[in-house]
Amino acid sequence: MTELVVRRLMIDLERPFERRWAGGDAFRSAFMNALSMSFPLGEQFFIDAVRQGLKALPEAQRAGMERQVQGFVGQEATHRRIHALFNGHLERQGFVNAWEGRIRRRLERLEGKDPRHAVAATAATEHFTAILAEHLLAHPEALGDCEPRLVTMWLWHASEESEHKCIAFDLYRAMGGNERWRLRWFRLVTFFFLTDVLRQTLDNLRRDRALWRASTWRSAWQFLFGPTGLVRLTYRPWRAYLRPDFHPSREESGRAQQWLTAHADAYRVVGEGGRVR
Repeated sequence: MTELVVRRLMIDLERPFERRWAGGDAFRSAFMNALSMSFPLGEQFFIDAVRQGLKALPEAQRAGMERQVQGFVGQEATHRRIHALFNGHLERQGFVNAWEGRIRRRLERLEGKDPRHAVAATAATEHFTAILAEHLLAHPEALGDCEPRLVTMWLWHASEESEHKCIAFDLYRAMGGNERWRLRWFRLVTFFFLTDVLRQTLDNLRRDRALWRASTWRSAWQFLFGPTGLVRLTYRPWRAYLRPDFHPSREESGRAQQWLTAHADAYRVVGEGGRVR
């Protein structure tokens, strides 16, 4: 397994960007904005879940996973910070993050539960983010003709999501998590993720006054169901999670490491390994 490191992205996110930053495409901008709106709170949940999961392990097992969990935590904390900056611009543009409130209410139901539930939910969501990341790395044209700094932001995030996709899954297994919970949480995450991203995208389009335009829905069809469409090409890796012998490493493509190697000037490594506080 690749040793996880924390990278500081060397881009300027203080400067505003266009409302339809994805090459002027209303749907692509609205969809990607919706994803970004879920990240700060969602990634804090992942951080908390794996920290608690690590603490639940016997000491001998804990030592074997500690460095990888620390790398995961560092990467997710950096993603959270970057997308909070990005989302700040969206808020100033008049968009409203309704997804975050729904996440918060669901997380309250997990308080006091067996920590394996939170880790199973994290592993399931990490599979979603990993297959979205692989799709974006394979088809960066999905972002449209947008600013290089935003292309860098999304592909850096995608690369790190692919890089650390095994951590929560391996932790769940180390905690003795069973298949019934793993699959139940995957089905729940699938339902909530798809309905939430749809609701937030539609609301973003409504606030952009683009919801009822024919061009919006032509773009949506192409983005989701075209020859390189998101739904068309991610169904197989989504379904792979249901197999009894599934492991995230089997979905490896090498694109994440290729991007990180080719764009080493876009980030600075600021930490690696260490102890989990």
